[in-house]
Amino acid sequence: MPKTYTIRVEEAAQIREAMKEATSVTSYKRLEVVALRGEGQNNGEISEITKYNQKWVSQIISDYVSKGMEKLKTEQRGGVQRQNLSYGEEATMLEEFAKQAESGQIITVKQIKRRYEELIGREVKSRSQIYTVLERHDWRKVMPRSTHPKKASDEEIEASKKLTQNTPN
Repeated sequence: MPKTYTIRVEEAAQIREAMKEATSVTSYKRLEVVALRGEGQNNGEISEITKYNQKWVSQIISDYVSKGMEKLKTEQRGGVQRQNLSYGEEATMLEEFAKQAESGQIITVKQIKRRYEELIGREVKSRSQIYTVLERHDWRKVMPRSTHPKKASDEEIEASKKLTQNTPN
């Protein structure tokens, strides 16, 4: 049988006051869950009001009882939170490469990736992140041509050679 926590009406009133100072919707809703429990609602009713799953309602109430109100006020973020460059920092980094490209140097994604990793202080596993940065700043892939677009075909070149070789001086 799961443990049932009871919250006093006085605590619910304090929590309602704390809800007025909530800094995010998530912390407001977590405080509301506990306040509703203190006002006599069960997990099913609280779940309908807040649109949280009943198990999550139970977890929030358990967190409040074991860790206090501050646990409900803090912002909980899942996943790995890694720092990347802001849009402006990316633009500044790409300006360096734009100057190099304007001077005739060929710029590769490998070079940009290396510089990006230096700036953020960690390794980027995939080049796709760099391609996303380039796309965000409207960069496009431009490669030097291997041949001239109006180059004559091989047959025409051979025919021209034969004509020039057979003409007398």
